Parts: sequence; structure tokens; C-alpha cells
Amino acid sequence: MRTFAEFQIIGRVGKIKEVGTTLRVSIAAEYGRRDDNGDFKSNPYWNEVTLFNEKVIKWAKDNIGPGDVVHTRGTLRQTEWEKDGQTVYGMTIAANDFDLLAKKQASDES
Repeated sequence: MRTFAEFQIIGRVGKIKEVGTTLRVSIAAEYGRRDDNGDFKSNPYWNEVTLFNEKVIKWAKDNIGPGDVVHTRGTLRQTEWEKDGQTVYGMTIAANDFDLLAKKQASDES
């Protein structure tokens, strides 16, 4: 039996940064809701997704920008490292698929 930990995110791109041979893209997923008065209350949650594939990195650098809506899917990897004599744990969200759904429109600017 194959087992895995997988994620899927549809959201807007925030920051894009190169880290070593990888590209990290922050993506905001919106969990907003209407309050008791019917007003929408925004509640974005930011996820930093890491791209490892060279071809996907090049495509993303050429085609993706802040505010664009993207869809990404991949695997979760628990990581650990030593810092100041302590073991620190983290999570890498490693993208296998990364697609552009919509470019940011001028009317999307806030």
C-alpha cells in the first residue's frame, strides 16, 4: 500500500524568493467569512511552497507574479536541524504541480 502526505492550495501569490537552488512562493488562501452584521472579514493564511524542479522554477519565474491566482499540489516533508544546540523542527511544503489560474487584474489592486 502506498502512503503519503499531500497538500493542495489555491490562492494568491505573495512573495517569490530564490533560496539556493529552490524557489519559494508564498501563497495566501482566504478563510474569510461574514460576521453577524453581514460584513466580510478577511482571514488570509499564508503558506510558503517550495519548488525544486528546475523547469518548474524557470516557468514560475517567467510567468508568475504577486497577486496572481495559482493552484499547487505536492507533498509535506517534516524537517529538522540544529540551532544553538537545540533540535528545531519544521515543515517543507514541496510542490509537485504548480499552475497559473489567473493573472492579477488591475481591478484586483487594493
